[in-house]
Amino acid sequence: MNDTQIQQDSAAWKFFVVISFVMSLGATSLGILILPVELWIKGYIAMGMYFTISSCFILAKTLRDAHEADKLVNKISDARTKKMLKEFDVSS
Repeated sequence: MNDTQIQQDSAAWKFFVVISFVMSLGATSLGILILPVELWIKGYIAMGMYFTISSCFILAKTLRDAHEADKLVNKISDARTKKMLKEFDVSS
């Protein structure tokens, strides 16, 4: 039984994700640019938006890495268990 399945996203899904990100970033940036406030306020809001986006990417990467590490640890543990069971079956 092979439990290693790698999920591959389709090209259409990748295109949709990239276009959605670009459109949301562009629309929000345009909204900040046309706000009827002083330049320093626009800069503060833009800086907050870009830091939020950066934090979102970092969080997603960290959670993905933790999930992948858990999968690797589980695979190693399963392999050790299977090895021990094979040794036990041979000696009985």
